[in-house]
Amino acid sequence: MPVNKDAWMALKDFLDSQKVELIAVSKTKPVADILALYELGQRDFGENYVQELRDKQSQLPQDIRWHFIGHLQSNKVKFILPFVYMIHGVDSYKLLKEINKQAAKLQRQINCLLQVHIAQEETKFGFSRAELDEAIVNLTGEQLPFVHIRGLMGMASLTNDEAVIRKELSGLKNIFDEYKARYFTQFDNLSMGMSSDYKIAVEEGSSMVRIGSLLFGSRV
Repeated sequence: MPVNKDAWMALKDFLDSQKVELIAVSKTKPVADILALYELGQRDFGENYVQELRDKQSQLPQDIRWHFIGHLQSNKVKFILPFVYMIHGVDSYKLLKEINKQAAKLQRQINCLLQVHIAQEETKFGFSRAELDEAIVNLTGEQLPFVHIRGLMGMASLTNDEAVIRKELSGLKNIFDEYKARYFTQFDNLSMGMSSDYKIAVEEGSSMVRIGSLLFGSRV
């Protein structure tokens, strides 16, 4: 399926009116599809797999802002740090420390979002609320100068029950507001919302949505 350019333009107009950033999730999609959106003006793209991201980054324009949105293993951090714009799925303090360690070698500060587990599915990654509080305590006692924590990220449950989705996303927004007020005045990104629930996410205060199938079609 070719890139849906009309869908991109309509979505971009809506999100721009709400001051919400669009991350086009291009995982498993060919370079040609990414270029098609790039030529329309899209600059932020999201990938889930380290090797796929490295391959695409080497073939595509260098002004693309690459967002790593998948589960990142500590031993693969070093492969994306030279060019990644933001890491969305930081789900452990151990991973934060590894990002800081590898970024120090490059003398490059890395934008990070802390992923919070808000869904019913146990298979999704992220900090629990208790783990998030513990990570904050660790951060206040140990400086990680090459990590720039910009906000939070989360994924709602995969369900057709909009009440459940809204409750989970609004709960994440409450956590975001609390942490911004208490600890991180620099918080400016709340990454929540995908193709199936982005409208609810925008209503609940998302500043950044991750859209794949609406733009690129279903994945094989």
